[in-house]
Amino acid sequence: MPIRYFIKQWLLPPGLLFLLLLAAWWLRKRRPRLALACFVLGLGGLWSMSLPWVVEHAARQLETEQALSLEQWSGLAARADAIVVLGAGRERGDPAWGGQDQPTGTALERMRYAAQLAKASGLPVLISGGLHYGTPPSEAQLMADRLRDDFGVQVKWKEEGSRTTWENAQMSAQVLQPLGIRRVVVVTQAWHMQRSRWSFERAGFEVVAAPVGFLGQDHARPFAGLLPDSRAVWQSGQLLNEAVGLVGYRLFY
Repeated sequence: MPIRYFIKQWLLPPGLLFLLLLAAWWLRKRRPRLALACFVLGLGGLWSMSLPWVVEHAARQLETEQALSLEQWSGLAARADAIVVLGAGRERGDPAWGGQDQPTGTALERMRYAAQLAKASGLPVLISGGLHYGTPPSEAQLMADRLRDDFGVQVKWKEEGSRTTWENAQMSAQVLQPLGIRRVVVVTQAWHMQRSRWSFERAGFEVVAAPVGFLGQDHARPFAGLLPDSRAVWQSGQLLNEAVGLVGYRLFY
């Protein structure tokens, strides 16, 4: 896992863009035209990734699933038999929590939404998320603890072995389908929902999409989102990773 992660970080932006800038410096005397091209691509890519306007418009290409209306929440029990919440990583050893690992902000956003859906519909909840580099507790356990203590929702099942979206779906199927559960509400980020739906449908589920955390909306940013923003770099990286994953899943699974 660490080696794969290392390679992935340099093959995708912003790592790839930094490599282009390094190549531009290295080639500046021997191949000035190639160096200029690397510099323009590297700097232009970093500039584009830093613009909220780019994030907003790129996200719209991935966020194809509509949000559930508030009126649909209570009716979910007629359309599904369980709610599945996908893990989203964890923060290591937060001193504010006595050094205990905590779900990421993205995971908390999913949990908060899932808690409201569960309370409105009465559907049972499964959390899907395995170990982070093999270190316990699992993401599923961390999220289940926080759902219980912070949101008052008791998780019925924990899938604690998955490391990818594909494994989220396959291992959730191993838990739920022997119980006769094949209709699920899947809760994840809006930009992650295409790949999640595809994976869960391939695993034999009928999916009700419950996307949260839309990035493709007009967030009323200053100067129409055309000024660099540090948060936009992280968001652009997530969208690029998702776009590559969406293509890769269809090729390899």
